[in-house]
Amino acid sequence: METIRGKRSFELEISELEQRLAGYQYTLLDLGTGDGRFIRRLAEGYQDQFFIGVDACRENLRSNSHRTPPNALFIIASAQALPPELNGLASHVNINFPWGSLLESLLGSEDSLMNSLSSVTRSMAGLDIHLNAEALKTAGWALEAGAEQVQRVLDEAGWSIRSRAWMEAHSLRAFPTTWAKRLEFGRDPRAAHLFFQKE
Repeated sequence: METIRGKRSFELEISELEQRLAGYQYTLLDLGTGDGRFIRRLAEGYQDQFFIGVDACRENLRSNSHRTPPNALFIIASAQALPPELNGLASHVNINFPWGSLLESLLGSEDSLMNSLSSVTRSMAGLDIHLNAEALKTAGWALEAGAEQVQRVLDEAGWSIRSRAWMEAHSLRAFPTTWAKRLEFGRDPRAAHLFFQKE
């Protein structure tokens, strides 16, 4: 499993991962983590929990992974093909403002993401998804219709919707990711927040 810290990447064996996770009861996995700011801030604020950020683009992660707290880890991988070392580890998964292939997978273009989510999560795991209007429009969906489609796809994959809320510019401003700050000033600063639980 390829991990990154600053400009250096290295392979992490399953035994080393188990050592890193020892003593932590809660593990959050952030798929499509971007520059990793979200994971770094969570790890600094909740030192009794473990946080893992996953992204396929190593260049995005160099800055924040350089300052990785001991309870955080950054992995280079696609959300649709997660390393088997992560199987059964996640208490909770976040997908914040996906676009491109990650968003298309959530909209039901193929099954690999749903299989990955099933593999890496524990029983009764939670799943938070934030969908922004501009990304959905690029994919051919209105915000409300896109949120409903993602809900249908997750329902068929064994995830039960627990809540759905709408976000405006002020909510995006308060959200601790770099991308949310950019969305606040976009042409359509709206988003949907969906929370699911694994059945």
